[in-house]
Amino acid sequence: MTESVLYSVLLLTSLGGIAAAVLYFVSKKFYVYENPLIAEVEDILPAANCAGCGSPGCKSFAEKLVNTEDISDLFCPVGGNDVMKLVAEILNKSVAEKDPTVAVMRCQGGCDVRPKTTEYQGPKSCAISAMITSGETDCQYGCLGDGDCVIACKFDAMYMDEKTGLPVIITDKCTSCGVCVEACPRDIIEMRPKNKRDLKIFVSCMNEEKGGIAKRACEVACIGCSKCDDICPKDAITMVNNLAYIDPVLCTLCRKCVPVCPTHSIIETNFPPPKVKKVKKKVNENVEPVKSEADA
Repeated sequence: MTESVLYSVLLLTSLGGIAAAVLYFVSKKFYVYENPLIAEVEDILPAANCAGCGSPGCKSFAEKLVNTEDISDLFCPVGGNDVMKLVAEILNKSVAEKDPTVAVMRCQGGCDVRPKTTEYQGPKSCAISAMITSGETDCQYGCLGDGDCVIACKFDAMYMDEKTGLPVIITDKCTSCGVCVEACPRDIIEMRPKNKRDLKIFVSCMNEEKGGIAKRACEVACIGCSKCDDICPKDAITMVNNLAYIDPVLCTLCRKCVPVCPTHSIIETNFPPPKVKKVKKKVNENVEPVKSEADA
């Protein structure tokens, strides 16, 4: 009995030693060297793992930054210019400074202006709804209202408005990661420059139908009338497929296009209310004043 136990112990010890030797040999044979700069760069990245940089995570982005000679096209939208400057100092490489951007909703067709004409009873997902139905309204370009973008946002920068049925973007929390843009099957969300005081002017409509059809589907749809294009002094507005688009780079935020839009599909954010000009009444000097009975 004692000999069998001792034999078993010796056998297990031998097997353990052999396994340890094999593992040691394999680890040395297939050892992969990792540049210590990768860990150093990863430490200064925001660890959001949002994929807004084009990489699946912050570590893979750090590897790309270290292993790429020219990183001027690489950018971390969450960390912004401050983080990229630190990366440039560590790697001794040049980075391009980019203007901060923020997500905007290019649809304002809420329940009050875009009535439902059908009822969808499938899974509550914009991605699935877009594949099997054109939506619950006559607008085949508008927001589906199932909140895929809100679910995708990792920074709590979006929520669904119960009254309108549309997602709302909290600008102060938006990190410009672009995940919501990818999550929207109708490409309604767009990243636009975040100007001083977050001043923005954009067409909040994606409907490419002709004016009458678009207006029947949604009261605030762009009808392609070109009035905004005609009045723009900087040629920042283009008309494509019955739809106006304002180029954020060319736009000087003059606001001339906003009041001429007959359907109010152009949105302006954070601007002060327009000043009302006081009209002075001119006194006709040629008219003699009427004399009262007391003067007579």
